[in-house]
Formats: sequence, C-alpha cells, structure tokens
Amino acid sequence: MSILTFLQERAGDIGIALQEHLIITVSSVLLGCIISIPLGILLVYNRFKWLNSAVFFIANLLQTIPSLALLAILIPLLGIGLKPAIIALFLYSIMPILRNTYDGFQSVDPSVLESARGIGYDAKQRILKIQLPLSLPYIMSGVRITTVYIISWATLATLIGAGGLGQLIVSGLGTNKLELIITGALGAIVLALLTDALLGWVERMLTKKYGRTSSATTA
Repeated sequence: MSILTFLQERAGDIGIALQEHLIITVSSVLLGCIISIPLGILLVYNRFKWLNSAVFFIANLLQTIPSLALLAILIPLLGIGLKPAIIALFLYSIMPILRNTYDGFQSVDPSVLESARGIGYDAKQRILKIQLPLSLPYIMSGVRITTVYIISWATLATLIGAGGLGQLIVSGLGTNKLELIITGALGAIVLALLTDALLGWVERMLTKKYGRTSSATTA
C-alpha cells in the first residue's frame, strides 16, 4: 500500500486523532497561561521572597515527575480520558511560562517604571501599559517552548484513553503497520513546527504593536 493510498483510506481516523491532539494541547497551554502569567506577576510584587522560592520549587518539582508516572497518579483521581491528560500536561506547562513571565517583568528597566510613575501611572497602569508589553517576548518565548513540548508529550495521552496522534503510533506498534507509526510521528512533528511558527509570528506582531505603544507612552 502506498502512503498516499493509506492517507486517503485513513483520512477520517487521522483527522480525529489530530483534532484530539489539538484539544489536549490547546487546553493544557491555555490553562498554563491563565494560571502561570498572573502568578508570575504576583511573585514579582510579592514581599515574601521565601514564598517565591517555594512556588518555583513546586513548579520545578512537577517538571521532574516522569510523564507516565504522573498520568498513572492521576488515573485513580480523575479516571481515564481527556481530563487527566489535560491536567497532567497543564502541570508540566506551569514552570516555563511562570519563569519567563517572572524574568520578563524583572528585566524591565527600573528607570522606565520611574518615568511612568512620574507621569502619574499607578501600579495597575504600569503593569498593563509598561511591564506587560515589554515582557511579551519573554512570555511568548515561554509559551512557544511549552507548546512544542506539550505537543510531543501529548502523544502519551493515548495510553490513558485520551486519543490524539499517539493513538496512531500505538495502533501501528500493535498491528505492526509502519504507515501508522510514521503518520503519527510526522503528524506531531509537523504540528509542533507549524505551531511554533504561528506563535513566533504572533510574538512579533504583539511585540511590534505593544512595544511601540509602551515606548511612546514613556517617551
């Protein structure tokens, strides 16, 4: 069977697997952004440095847990399917987004913040109009790295019944069909490359738009 014939015959299954993979990835990364970006900002303004150390220690600890072990731990708590897969990958997404958000805010020149304070900006305005725009390259870099990793790790989600492109790989191994294995693996690779390129474009557009705005504001 040629690869083109195989793709035509299994187009429906491949489409479903791709859709499931996207749902897992997007849900995990969105949850990571919703939790990690505000948390990173809060840590910048937190006066208790021991709390910063504790938060980063926990986030880093989550990164060290093997993915299969984490999935196994979540099965008794959440069952099988999409929910435990999304929660597990969300936990993996916290550290890079959190760290890059924190570092991005810390990298803003204090003199810029002083200038903003001098023209009457309160803390909220300084965060939204100065620090956040200037931190976007850091934050988007964290999101890009996280997304690429999550796309790769999501192939393991099929082991707990969440589907995705990993289902094609596992099915190929079970039936000794190289076409399935190659399709699943290449699908994840292409998806990661396309997503990284798309997020890179979004990063450039946001940086160009909001970076210019923040610079003009403090000029």
